Order: sequence, then C-alpha cells, then structure tokens
Amino acid sequence: MSSYNVAVVGASGAVGREMVKVLAERDFPVKNLRLLATERSAGTEISFKGEKLVVEVTKPGVFHNIDIALFSAGSGPSREIAPMAVKEGAIVIDNSNAFRMEDNVPLVVPEINPEDILDHQGIIANPNCSTIQMVVALKPIYDEVGIKRIIVSTYQAVSGTGKKAIDELNKQVEQYLKGEKLEASVYPYQIAFNVLPHIDVFEENGYTLEEMKMVRETRKILHDPKIAVTATAARVPVFYGHSEAVNIETVKKISVDRVKELLTAAEGVKVVDDPENLLYPLALMSEEDDDVLVGRLREDISVEKGISMWIVGNNLRKGAALNAVQIAERLIQA
Repeated sequence: MSSYNVAVVGASGAVGREMVKVLAERDFPVKNLRLLATERSAGTEISFKGEKLVVEVTKPGVFHNIDIALFSAGSGPSREIAPMAVKEGAIVIDNSNAFRMEDNVPLVVPEINPEDILDHQGIIANPNCSTIQMVVALKPIYDEVGIKRIIVSTYQAVSGTGKKAIDELNKQVEQYLKGEKLEASVYPYQIAFNVLPHIDVFEENGYTLEEMKMVRETRKILHDPKIAVTATAARVPVFYGHSEAVNIETVKKISVDRVKELLTAAEGVKVVDDPENLLYPLALMSEEDDDVLVGRLREDISVEKGISMWIVGNNLRKGAALNAVQIAERLIQA
C-alpha cells in the first residue's frame, strides 16, 4: 500500500493534537485521516495539512476501512475501544497503560526494539513518556557493557497530565502574582512554585504507579527481567519537557568518553555536555528538539562501575505522539 487510512482517537487532547501535527510534519502517507473523541469534543475542528477536519464521536463502525489507529484516550477508553477497532480491521498503536504489560502486546521504542512490532496481534503499546527517553539514552550503553542497576528520579512537566494541568499552572501563576489564593483541582496541592513527589496512584509497596511503570516497562523493552530499577517520580512547575537524573551501575567498566561516543552515534540522541560553558540539557530545549538530550555525564564516585547523567525529552513528542508515529512508520515498512 502506498497510503493508509488513519484514525486518531482522543484527537482533541494534548497528545492527540500532537499526533495529528506529527503525522503532517513527517509526511506520513495518509490517504484519509479520521479524528475521533468523546461526544463532548465532537465538532471540534483541527487542521491537518491546511485542511480543517472535524472531530467525530468514537462509536462502533468508525474503524471500518481504517488501517492504523493511533490512540491517546486513556486506559479506560482504550480497554473498551481498542479491541473493537481491531475487530473492525485496524491496527491499534495505544499510548495508554492499558495493554503495555500484556504478554501478547509488544511495547515498542523504534530505536531500541523495532523487531517486536512484528509480534503484534492487532495492538502495539507505546511506553510511558519517562521510560521512553530513559531507555533511548541507556540502550547503547546496555549493549556495550551491560547494566545491572538503574536509579532514576524524574522531574515531569504538567503537560504530561494534560491540558487541564497546563491551564491550572497558568492560572496559579496569575493568582500568585495578583496576591490571590491559589486554587488546586488537578493536583492535590498547588503545582506553581512547588514540587510534588507523587505521580499517579500509590501502590502497596509505597511506589506510585508511574514509578512502577518505569520499572516494569524498562525490563520488558530491554527483554531483561533481571535488571534492577528503582524510580522516584515528581511533578514540577514546567509546561513541557521531562527531565531525569539517572544513575546506572554497569556490568563492565566504561569511561565517560566512551559513553559520549556511543550516545553521539546513537539514533534519536543528542549529547549536550559542556559544563565549562554551562551547556547541559534543559527542559526548554526539548520544546524545539525531538531528540533525547543527554548531559552532565560523569563517573559515579561512590561505586566502581557507575555513570550518572541528566536526560531531557519532549514528553508530548518523543514521549508520546512522535514515538507512536514512528511505530506506525516501522509498521508499514515491515
């Protein structure tokens, strides 16, 4: 096939809109594009290659003649709608947590495990945004010397929660500057001028679901159930761009210079590491860059085989929409 009928589910949301944008930017071979969402968003107009497309209601029958469906609708709707889409003939690339850990659903980062795409049974899962940028940076090192343990702390932008969180941060900043009481509804506490060490629900082990996603997904993507991973996920008052402090303990010793060589040559990675000139990855940089940015590279002075680094990525783009479209690109090439 030279062109494909594509649907975007959850098209009116932040990631859905970004999916539409990325499809256009990368000139994905779209024959017809169908934008789908809830009844509340039906009628919304979204531009695609200069044409205004109207968002329709997601309902039975809409996926007939759809080849690829990009989902950004949340876990609940995905569990309900994705099987219907597959039954109607579409291949689903799902951005939610609904199917990621199911054995018959590949969890894919195209720079790392594109071969897993071929194992799909109608649904391919897009990993968590924080997991994606971390494994893109770590895979070259993993392949070279092995990794025994990963310790990661994330500093995640509010856009990861969605448009309501972006609006709330904007509103709280305005309220603060006016001397008004700050109102919080999206998060349990104000996010403006604050850091919340809490993303998603808490599990019985004291970790949040967001943290455990990074543990479970990293193991699945790398096909290494024994790799030790511990995570702390925090929400910060940044609009776009997730940042991560990552420390790894490798199986074999590796120098910082060799790490830089590997990352410089890696697909989808950009090394920004010149501390003498105060050059290191910033969340702001990711707004205009689809690469995963890596810097602050240094040997861990507390262990013999340790490397520390700072990783930044665009959570709406590589962390979600771009990765999904890249999966679709690999899918049609397979």
